[in-house]
Amino acid sequence: MHNIKDIRKDIKVFEKKLNSRNSNVDLNELLKLDKQNRDIIQKKEKLEQDKKSISKSKDEKNFSKSKELTKLINQEIDKQKKIILNLNKLMANIPNLPMEDVPVGKDEKSNKIIKKNGTIRNFTFKIKPHSVIGEDSNQIDLITSAQISGSRFAVLKDRYALLERALINFMLDLHTSKFNYQEVSPPLIVNESTMFGTGQLPKFEDDQFEIKLDNSVERKFLIPTAEVVLTNLVRDKILEKKDLPLRYVAGTPCFRKEAGSYGKDTKGIMRQHQFYKVELVSIVDPEDSMKELDRMLKCAEEVLIQLNIPYQVVLLSSGDMGFSAEKTFDIEAWIPSENKYREISSCSSCGSFQSRRMNAKFKKTNKTEFLGTLNGSGLAVGRLMVALIENNQNEDGSVTVPEILKKYTNNLSKI
Repeated sequence: MHNIKDIRKDIKVFEKKLNSRNSNVDLNELLKLDKQNRDIIQKKEKLEQDKKSISKSKDEKNFSKSKELTKLINQEIDKQKKIILNLNKLMANIPNLPMEDVPVGKDEKSNKIIKKNGTIRNFTFKIKPHSVIGEDSNQIDLITSAQISGSRFAVLKDRYALLERALINFMLDLHTSKFNYQEVSPPLIVNESTMFGTGQLPKFEDDQFEIKLDNSVERKFLIPTAEVVLTNLVRDKILEKKDLPLRYVAGTPCFRKEAGSYGKDTKGIMRQHQFYKVELVSIVDPEDSMKELDRMLKCAEEVLIQLNIPYQVVLLSSGDMGFSAEKTFDIEAWIPSENKYREISSCSSCGSFQSRRMNAKFKKTNKTEFLGTLNGSGLAVGRLMVALIENNQNEDGSVTVPEILKKYTNNLSKI
């Protein structure tokens, strides 16, 4: 969420940057509503002053005049409610502004490759996609899952189920022990205001799974990512500067409708409605956001380094970033069957954009300021499984288990 005063002050800057974000919010309409709201405030104040002045007099002739002023004040209040409702709708749909070093572009074509790491394996046999390897061993069951739940779900069995659990435990141990993130086991169901706080609502309502609970007066949603819960841990709070940064990690199921992805990644477990993800969230002084973003990126990269999976880091363009982000790095793992890199993590700084929506602040030099928030996948488990299976596949259909994972897989060398 932005401060309307900043938009008034730098309308040209907002227009330019929002255009680079493919935003169609009408800023002129927004400023028009803002002026109407401020005019009503002034008018109300004048009417209230007149009423207060009249109320001091005991002259009965002023009673009817006081009633008339009350009526006029209430009329202005009713007008203001409608204006504020429309104003807030527009404000809620304005994305964060990209930082100056973010490449300007409409989509992923303008993304910038920052670095590559790892050696791409030269296979001496015909590569198989993860879906074929898993189905041949009867450990990825897409047919039964389709019968049970529909498309974009999967049943993992036996050692593939073990591998999924191993990856989650490995990443949680890495982020808590090496990088000092605090592990959290969060709720998987959240309310509408929580989803609003991190920017999932109202912009991306079509991508969310809403659930119905008996006797609930609030709308409820399955979390699309643990970021929603972890970031909202500081909502409506005022923290002390000395307690920053806060760093949280959680491994949870995530639920997304994948609206707009019809026909994409329909085979295997690359793009699912339900998937596990290990999520990183940092709460910082906004001045430290870029330093924390670099740190978070290194934490996510370390997973792929220890698993020996080739990857590249990409700086996203203004038109390819998420709604709440001011700067985003994607980590893309090498997928042999596709002969290309695919996104496995996004690490984003949101500045104070989310904290304004959550009213999350901290004390700094005798005043309170909005916090800085960051989030990143550390990593997406399903996509990590795809990368691990394909990069470590053997000609006989088995998959070699990386050394670092053996203690999480009962010392199995292959699965």
